[in-house]
Amino acid sequence: MAPYQSFRRRNYSVQLKTFMSVYKDRVEELFPSVINSSEMPRKLKESMLYSLEAGGKRVRPLLVYAVLDTYGISAEKADKTACAIEFIHTYSLIHDDLPAMDDDDIRRGRPTNHRVYGEACAVLAGDALLTQSFQLIAGDKLLSADKKVDIIAAVSEASGAPGMVGGQLDDMEAEGREVDVEELEYIHARKTGALLSVALQAGAVIAGAPEEEQRALEAFGKHIGLSFQIKDDLLDVEGEESEIGKPVGSDESNDKNTYVRLLGADGAREKLDYHTSMALAELERVSGNTEVLKELTAYISERTK
Repeated sequence: MAPYQSFRRRNYSVQLKTFMSVYKDRVEELFPSVINSSEMPRKLKESMLYSLEAGGKRVRPLLVYAVLDTYGISAEKADKTACAIEFIHTYSLIHDDLPAMDDDDIRRGRPTNHRVYGEACAVLAGDALLTQSFQLIAGDKLLSADKKVDIIAAVSEASGAPGMVGGQLDDMEAEGREVDVEELEYIHARKTGALLSVALQAGAVIAGAPEEEQRALEAFGKHIGLSFQIKDDLLDVEGEESEIGKPVGSDESNDKNTYVRLLGADGAREKLDYHTSMALAELERVSGNTEVLKELTAYISERTK
């Protein structure tokens, strides 16, 4: 616990604020150019851009760029991979909001995709974002064929049945029944953690990090993935609707299993501290300047939205 307790509640540095602003803008500027470069029906394009441009923290792209920053590698080499991973995250949100899943009307403070474009178009927009993500990585002229294959293999596993998709189904199947903390962590390690972890893996592949450090970054990603989910659970009961962009208490109304429900708010905060501490401990195994990764870890744990 000590590594996090000594690090937490500090003001985010100018370095982190600048990093987040620069690289959030950088990846967001790519969205329209990527979508507009593909031939597709106008409504589909509008639907994809509607969700891509709805805002968001862009944590996954930031993690890709942060790994390159750690090793002093040009950010340009990560652009398409960072964009692709955010496409996958956005597709998952579109599908999560559908009536057959979470049936949400509001996402990031405005109507969900299917409320604006209809369910069929929303499904197809999600499908298109997912498939285009792999096209982006495969067509990246700045990466070697070996690196592209490694990234595609990792991203497809993390976003598919062994990772995010399987975790999402297990999460839905767990609604209405009691689960223990161990099962909940298993679900969220895949549903939320897998895509966060693979952002770090992808960055490590692009940077050419040593295998031992790639494993450390993967483990780091698993812990911050759980931290991210626990913080989301806390914000669902303690956050401000104007900040989090969706109704407070939606997990309870959807009969979701959450860390707050199982452990109480204090227990959830203790669990959050534990995973944050473990994440920071993993960074001790990584060479280079890990300051941005450390501060992103604190940001994930202390955010208000």
